[in-house]
Amino acid sequence: MRLPPHMRLRLEERKFQDSFRTLSAMPTGMVDFSSNDYLGIAHNEVVSQWAQKILIDAGIKMHGATGSRLISGNHVLYEQTESFLATLHQVDGCLIFSSGYMANLGLLSAVPQRGDTILYDALSHASIRDGIRLSLAYAHAFEHNNLQDLEEKIKRSRGQVYVVTESVFSMDGDEVDIEALVNLCETYKAYLIVDEAHSLGVQGWGKVQQMNLHHRVFARIVTFGKAMGAHGAAVLGNRELIDYLINFSRPFIYTTGLPPAALAYIQAAYRYLQTHTELQALLAQKISFYQHAAAAFETNSTPIQRIIQPGNSVVRTLASFLFQQGYFVKPILSPTVPQGTERIRICLHAYHTEQEITRLIESIRQWKEKYS
Repeated sequence: MRLPPHMRLRLEERKFQDSFRTLSAMPTGMVDFSSNDYLGIAHNEVVSQWAQKILIDAGIKMHGATGSRLISGNHVLYEQTESFLATLHQVDGCLIFSSGYMANLGLLSAVPQRGDTILYDALSHASIRDGIRLSLAYAHAFEHNNLQDLEEKIKRSRGQVYVVTESVFSMDGDEVDIEALVNLCETYKAYLIVDEAHSLGVQGWGKVQQMNLHHRVFARIVTFGKAMGAHGAAVLGNRELIDYLINFSRPFIYTTGLPPAALAYIQAAYRYLQTHTELQALLAQKISFYQHAAAAFETNSTPIQRIIQPGNSVVRTLASFLFQQGYFVKPILSPTVPQGTERIRICLHAYHTEQEITRLIESIRQWKEKYS
């Protein structure tokens, strides 16, 4: 049976706008400048061995969780992992979700109540926006990283105010002034929620904790599928918040638990990084090298770099050119980013060589000279 006409029309519009998405895997032998595996933990054999040992020591042989955590899916590794993470992240409570997307849906749809107000950064991730859509609270965006605009909106807000942002933004790689934001939220008694997806592992156990501000933040979301090289995510906060989510967060209540192997990999990745902090220093070196080598382009101090090239068709051409040179770099198209800000998103990794970074930058320069 074919799709309804209006849905077929939407697909045709995407093709016409050159924003039609397809799936592709990274071919063998390509240099990865696209994935979020910033520290290389996702393909670390030692982490895999440690995860297997955790499963064996726990006596767990089943492959699936068998049900939601409130029914049969709350196996022993859940309690071990959440306790371990709560201690490491210096919080009273930790609740693991199946992904960062589900963690944001689960937190933001359940906590803010009817009559409350959610103020979120205009460049917040889609998972934050979708979680807010499921909430009954009022919601307004504030200008990206503009605390003056946020303050003005807080003053006009109704009910309890929740402020939502990211410590490192996924498409631009820029950072929030987290200390100034914490101070502002405390002044107006607003509850601050910070998504730490792209700072966890890169900036210690997340930027908030690295700056010793974690006791002053209502909730943090940490995601394990990026620098930690595993799968899943967690909401960090006080014990009352965790109890509330267990009772009222529908994405948590009605989702089958993660398989034991996923929890074992989370534990193994954290324990590995505890004893291999040199990976973070190595990544910082590669970021610094990129900043100097790409001085002609706009850069920042995180692993996420961008080359703005307006137009879906044009930025696809750039990505295709780099692919032919052996670099796996994905174009980021509108409507994922606002029209006119299409870009290639470059992710730096601790295992990149300086030669690989230099050649990538040179290839971008060659393309610009040819097509400018």
